[in-house]
Amino acid sequence: MNNKQFNKSKLAAQLSLAIAMNAGMVSIAQAEEQQTAEKVEVIEVKGIRGSLIRSMDLKRSASGVMDAISAEEMGKFPDTNLAESLQRITGVSVSRANGEGSQITVRGFGPDFNLVTLNGRQMPGTGNTRSYNLENLAAEDVSALEVYKTGRADVPSGGLGALVNIVTAKPLQRPGQHFSATAKAIVDTSNEAGDDVTPEVSAVYSNTFADETFGFGFSFSHQQRDFQKQQANIQGWQANVDLPDLDPSKIIDGRAEDAEGNKVGNYFFPKDMNYGIEDLERERTNGQVTFQYAPTNGFVATLDYTASLAVTGSNTVGWGIWNEFGGNINAYELDANGTAVYADIGGNDASFTANRNTTEVEARSLGLNLDWQINDNWHVELDYHDSKNETDNGADKGLGSDGQIILGSDQLLTKIYDYRQGEVPHANVLWKNGTNELMASEIDSNFSQFIHSPGEATVEQLQLDTTWFNDSFDIGLVSVQFGAARTEQSTGGYEAWSGLRGGPGFNPSFKEIFPDSMFTRHETSDLLDQFAGGGSDLQPGYYYTYDFDEAIARQLAYLTEDVIGADYYSADAYFDGIDSQSRVDETTDSIYLQSKWEFEFSDYFVQINAGLRYEQTDVTSVVRQRVETQVNWDSPSEWIMQYAAGGDDNFLTQEGDYDILLPMIDVRFDLTEDLIARASWGKTMSRAPLSNLAGGRSLSGSPKPGARTGSRGNTNLLPFESTNLDFSLEYYYNEGSYASLGYFKKEVDNFIQTTITQTTIEGLYDIYNGPRYKQAIADIEARGEQATSDAIFAQMLANGHGNADGKIEPSSDDPLMVWNISQPQNTDSKSVDGFEVAVQHLFGETGFGLGVNATFVDGDVEFDSESLVQQAPLTGLSDSANFQAFYEKDGLSVKLTYAWRDAYLIGVGQAQGSADAPPQYAKSYGQWDVSVNYDIDEQFTVFFEGINLNNETEQGYGRYEEQFLFARQYGPRYSVGVRYTFE
Repeated sequence: MNNKQFNKSKLAAQLSLAIAMNAGMVSIAQAEEQQTAEKVEVIEVKGIRGSLIRSMDLKRSASGVMDAISAEEMGKFPDTNLAESLQRITGVSVSRANGEGSQITVRGFGPDFNLVTLNGRQMPGTGNTRSYNLENLAAEDVSALEVYKTGRADVPSGGLGALVNIVTAKPLQRPGQHFSATAKAIVDTSNEAGDDVTPEVSAVYSNTFADETFGFGFSFSHQQRDFQKQQANIQGWQANVDLPDLDPSKIIDGRAEDAEGNKVGNYFFPKDMNYGIEDLERERTNGQVTFQYAPTNGFVATLDYTASLAVTGSNTVGWGIWNEFGGNINAYELDANGTAVYADIGGNDASFTANRNTTEVEARSLGLNLDWQINDNWHVELDYHDSKNETDNGADKGLGSDGQIILGSDQLLTKIYDYRQGEVPHANVLWKNGTNELMASEIDSNFSQFIHSPGEATVEQLQLDTTWFNDSFDIGLVSVQFGAARTEQSTGGYEAWSGLRGGPGFNPSFKEIFPDSMFTRHETSDLLDQFAGGGSDLQPGYYYTYDFDEAIARQLAYLTEDVIGADYYSADAYFDGIDSQSRVDETTDSIYLQSKWEFEFSDYFVQINAGLRYEQTDVTSVVRQRVETQVNWDSPSEWIMQYAAGGDDNFLTQEGDYDILLPMIDVRFDLTEDLIARASWGKTMSRAPLSNLAGGRSLSGSPKPGARTGSRGNTNLLPFESTNLDFSLEYYYNEGSYASLGYFKKEVDNFIQTTITQTTIEGLYDIYNGPRYKQAIADIEARGEQATSDAIFAQMLANGHGNADGKIEPSSDDPLMVWNISQPQNTDSKSVDGFEVAVQHLFGETGFGLGVNATFVDGDVEFDSESLVQQAPLTGLSDSANFQAFYEKDGLSVKLTYAWRDAYLIGVGQAQGSADAPPQYAKSYGQWDVSVNYDIDEQFTVFFEGINLNNETEQGYGRYEEQFLFARQYGPRYSVGVRYTFE
């Protein structure tokens, strides 16, 4: 990409000046870590017990509310995935991607509200977001995960929910030679198309030389996982669509009635119903190299490079129906909430799809850290890093894009949607052949589309921290820390879309280009069999698959420009160039001051940390805008935006800025030697989502009736600002054992709400409900026929309203098209509060241990499902709980864990939802995992791991649970392996 415009020279100059002025700097934080490491070498306890003790000690000694997870030993983190480990922490829950923990929610605040740092460095997000996908980073070289839930002046801002710091191992903290290597075999029970057994290998090495003045360390990890995802989904629900006058025998309406007997309340119909089987292959490679140099006792220089590459390839087959409503509805049943649980809908089409995608996520970070303990009173640290995260969904070398092929037919009489029983809706089609099954010989070409949308996120950051330790004034002041930083962050990308190639639609028909032998018929008996109503009970009870490459080759050969004109088939995402492009650049300058105090107050030890951070941010948005000319009706179910000829695109640049002051104070009271009380007050912030900051306007390229949508960014969005209050009581009653109870409250200002405005755009006329459209309806109904979209399209062509290619173009006599344009805006304040409770107990020397924690959250940020008014709720808010039990003794360790998360709001707005921006909810989720380790001797350990033992599934819904959105099924996976350790 060529849209990255960092002012590198400014940072480079600052870095050079700082290095010249502070050539011997060293960090007190690292010095403290070294002291800790030296102590650990004497009293080190490995394994689960040692990890829990170290994590508890970090929590106990911290200022403010903080939790941590420590590695059990070199190269052995408690879970196979960092996100899965984080969910063991009180108040932390995870969202999943492909059956693995991916992103975290802390105290009800989702991924965009939490900042992930690597060794204190702000990391770029994955994709066009600020959130960092933790499944792409291996756990082998991670020594600890630190979760700071209260504000700190000395760390980068952005963690309104929490700041998560990933701490990697440093060779000088653990002198000598150390080596660990692991090999495991993974068996994913869901796999059908890939290898039944896939490998994972990792190695961690560190050593020190020349009297521990040089240190070198590296880590490497490679994992391959083959698996299958089975799914059913609805893209969106439409509110209050036009209903035809039907015979009362065709209607069951469970809504309440008013005094006159009229039904009251809203009603909702599904836009489609789809099923799919996705076979995936995922490879993840991680590596880190660290060099350290300590020429004197007070100086340490660290140079490190971290890289990761995650490649996920998928082949998906799918089938389903598409609905338009209005005159197409023949019969229906509504429940008490107005949700259609049954609908008989005529017209439109049903299809069999094939998708292919390979997405590559490549990340790297280069960092330099200089630490100098000048003397007993002064310490300085300089840290610089340059990090990048690139995402490319066109990593398939043959295709170069994300490709979708849709074959099917519009030769149907009616479609039945039925969700009156079971957990998965049924979608049955009555075809014109007199059966509910389409024959292979009747499968026709609809369209294909190919999308390439690469993106890049970068962070370049320079941080200078200075600490003065007080030994001159006997006033309780321990230290004063101050510093400054500059962070330059850029996120951008572009999208190339082929358009709907090869039609779209089934008129004219091209069934002859697909021989019957190209299609393989399958039963659905094994599909979604973990859900009631799935498996052999699912309707339709069959589906077809076909070869992706053969389908492309046949359409390329037959659907040429000579045959179908401008819609001729092409597998090139860049058929008409780049369709959209945007970039957001942020430059943040910050300064901070923080002081630490310790004193006795009425025989109680008191520690106070107080600080203030000031930040000023400049935002620049550059957006490429295409010039829309008109919307054509290309086929009964496809409406296509037309654009001005190449060269008419323009780039819109917009700017914004803001500054913010973030005070904080932590107070700790040691009520007894084992009982600690904490109180914290402060402000934290999270910046607006990057996609919201990109200015300009974009309109849907396929604006079907009910889906005329667009978006407009807002570069002047202010960040979320939260004023936080925390109280906690912690009782450390034995080694590795404690109980804690905490209360938190967050008052969040500048909440961002996406407002949808209905508007018209000069020159964009709407064929739908125009005079020619209405005349076609009148002609059809005069014959006593149903005016479906297929019939209306055919009648308009018969009336002479098609162009030379058989498409219908708009006329100035048509009304202007009404668009639902969404734009984010800052709104009012909202509050969240909750309780956290945790107990960790080690049963003496028996080897048994237990850990239980739970978080209960509430607030005025929930979505009101009864209202069609656009809303700004908090996504991710939910209760959560975790359970861990283990036995570890005589070389054997067994750990059983359970993680539960209650239902939560995923987001607002559905892909094919109506203008009221309906919600997306996830149902509650609970997963059991187990791990067993046995030490053969001091060097060799064999182990077994079981993930998702209970075969938990994922489900989602809209305003009500009856408004089905998705069901996903993966399956348990197991691994066996061996670990070798040398020290």
